[in-house]
Amino acid sequence: MSYALELSRSLLRRGLRVVLATEGCRLEPDQRAAVAALPGLVHCESSYRLEWMDNPWQDVARAGEWLLALERRERPDLVHLSSFAHAAQPFRAPRLLVGHSCVLSWFEAVRGEPAPPAWDRYRRAVGAGLRAAEALVAPSQAMARALSRHHGPIPRPWVIANGRDPARFPPGRKLPLVLGAGRLWDEAKNLEALLRVAPRVPWPVAIAGPLPGRSSDAAAAYTGESPGALQGFGRAHLLGRLSEAALAGWLGRAAVFAHPARYEPFGLGVLEAALAGCALVLGDIESLRENWDGAALFVPPDDDVALAGALRVLAGDVRGREVFAAAARARGLRLGPERMADGYLALYRALSGRRQEART
Repeated sequence: MSYALELSRSLLRRGLRVVLATEGCRLEPDQRAAVAALPGLVHCESSYRLEWMDNPWQDVARAGEWLLALERRERPDLVHLSSFAHAAQPFRAPRLLVGHSCVLSWFEAVRGEPAPPAWDRYRRAVGAGLRAAEALVAPSQAMARALSRHHGPIPRPWVIANGRDPARFPPGRKLPLVLGAGRLWDEAKNLEALLRVAPRVPWPVAIAGPLPGRSSDAAAAYTGESPGALQGFGRAHLLGRLSEAALAGWLGRAAVFAHPARYEPFGLGVLEAALAGCALVLGDIESLRENWDGAALFVPPDDDVALAGALRVLAGDVRGREVFAAAARARGLRLGPERMADGYLALYRALSGRRQEART
């Protein structure tokens, strides 16, 4: 949702009309408020299950019909999709499909093996969507290669890096705090590693993200802690799901952001932390190296000793933290929303031009 809202903001500022269709789950109150704050944005909401969820295919078909009806009503010049299967629908407008992640590359990175036959229908649906779209986009070179490797032959994807508005993630007065963010149960994020190493780190370790079995309200009530109140040398502090503004506040105060990911096609959370002036400790994987090499400490995702060691090094080295934080912020400032919008607008224009040529 962060990606969709950030891109929508930039496109609306440039005078484009944007219809945002969401599915998968209903928006959280803070997300709904962010949508309402964008004048001119038309938001159409559903809760159809997505193609990577359990037994989704009836919902995927219904969602496809819903999107076709939206197209007939709104008559867009282009359909920008983030769900692979929907690109195979017979839209009248050109289809641009963005591959943010995929189950097959997730299995390869996280489990070290191919996705089992239970995912064959997913494999076919994703491949059909990738081959039907008029243009493909990936947020990193690493993800572009993964899509081609697992679903080829497909047209070569364009690479358009995600962007975030630095004004939304201002650096603050830094505290001795290590912060992680993401879904705790997602093996790709590997946040359990932070849970394991927290007792070996001299600073407090906090993790922001949804908690299994808890609503966002329950999670907020569960924590009630502020960055300055946390204690180190113990279990990690679980903060639950935070609104964007609350997360930005924690990032602004955290001196170090740890993301020992096994799989991360881009890493919006890493970008947000960099903009907020955090020194970065990242999983040593292809996509994170692509964006942050030279601006972060890297550790093998499954090496707890290396992770704890990197966090202890930064905790004890004020100058080193400052150098890494400055390098990360400088790198993050290059990945702004306007640059992202420029990339998409160039593709939109190219696709619209092809459509005009086909009509004549």
